[in-house]
Amino acid sequence: MLNNLKDFWHTYRWDIRLWLVFFFLIRLVGITNPPLEMSHNWRQSLTAMIALNFYDLGPNLLYPRIDIGGIREGIIGSEFPLFNYLIYLVSEVFGYKHWYGRLINLTVSTVGVFYFYKGLIRLVKKDVAFYATIILAVSVWFGFSRKIMPDTFSVSLGIIGLYFGLVYLQEKGLGSLLWFFLWSTLGILCKIPTLSLFAVLAVSVFSNQFSWKHKLSLYATFIGSMFLVWIWYFYWVPYLVETYYYQLFFPKNLIAGWQEIRTVLPELFEKFYFVALSSFFGFLCFILGIVYLGRSVEKERLLILGLSSVTLIFGVFVLKTGSVFPSHSYYIIPFVPVMAIVAGYFLGNIKTKYAIGLSVLISIEAIANQQDDLFLKESEMYKLRLTEIANEYIPTDSLVVLNATASPQQIYFANRNGWSEDSETLLQEGYIDSLNEIGAGYLIWDKKYSPFPNKGTVLFKDENYTVSKLD
Repeated sequence: MLNNLKDFWHTYRWDIRLWLVFFFLIRLVGITNPPLEMSHNWRQSLTAMIALNFYDLGPNLLYPRIDIGGIREGIIGSEFPLFNYLIYLVSEVFGYKHWYGRLINLTVSTVGVFYFYKGLIRLVKKDVAFYATIILAVSVWFGFSRKIMPDTFSVSLGIIGLYFGLVYLQEKGLGSLLWFFLWSTLGILCKIPTLSLFAVLAVSVFSNQFSWKHKLSLYATFIGSMFLVWIWYFYWVPYLVETYYYQLFFPKNLIAGWQEIRTVLPELFEKFYFVALSSFFGFLCFILGIVYLGRSVEKERLLILGLSSVTLIFGVFVLKTGSVFPSHSYYIIPFVPVMAIVAGYFLGNIKTKYAIGLSVLISIEAIANQQDDLFLKESEMYKLRLTEIANEYIPTDSLVVLNATASPQQIYFANRNGWSEDSETLLQEGYIDSLNEIGAGYLIWDKKYSPFPNKGTVLFKDENYTVSKLD
């Protein structure tokens, strides 16, 4: 038995698939958790809400729907809801569960990291590809790839698309070009910042390895992909916002974005020096990787040009988001592959024993910094009762008011349409009455935020919630 383990270790320790499976298994801890984490539960609940509405009301991809639209229909101008639709498809087979999105995201993101490796070994030496992939796997991707959010999901599809684009240039197979079109289009549709990674395509202009015929074919295919993306984000989403009045993202012009970002520069820098790789050791390797690349300008000219192109376009996206980027951890996700490659370049060019030691330190630190998301706090579990309470006391077609802040988390668990506001807003003179006048029929009051204001006829109460019918 011991000899078999030794043989296995010596055979597979440099096989990236072993480590990707290892990291996959770690993230299965708490994989069935509902979206009750202290961080990012807002975005996870919104994503799950759209999927649940596909399941309850019908899977119309053109009209993603949320429950916090009040008297409006709740149709939202958002990213293309492929991720939500996959949750719906699994639910059609097994019945709806909160956590399907976690497993779907984890699976697709793991495959995306594997294709990241497969693409890199075609461009750089194997050691660089190996260490870069390990760093990417334990970076901020480690935590977000198990959340009910489309960010690592989207970038993973984009990475798979870029891999097939590279294969097409190198091997000239039409099938690879078609796969490039499919995965690239879906990746960018799911989250438009994924587009920044495709700036690397510009590097092929300066490469003599590929024929112009095939480069032009790739560019034409990408233009076709961008046409579909343009239709969704610049025609259909504005139409949904204008018609149904609910918008998910609010892009700024570059000057306005800079004016906002300049006031929160420490938070912006933190996203790069800590959040991205979730490890100070990892960031140190990134800085040293820049130094090593700077010493190899002639040899690594195309690699440097590719990474710089992505950095430039990603910088434009940072400015377009304004202060939103520094205040959200997941906006850095599309840039993390670049940082992983640079850090991996350093590790791949030093002695193996030092590279292994640093990789272990980076992995331990990064996972330790993200382990909180594997577990839920007992103090949040009471929210799961909302489904049972709402089903017993509130008709499914009634509009509700919750004092659970602007987050859609609790209204998602209640699975009812209506309004979710903070207690201070709802306690303003006449505010609840005004919502009652336009259709709100029930009040769900979370007493952990503030005492119940004695509105309506009480139907239910316990230590956490009071439910009343508004008169």
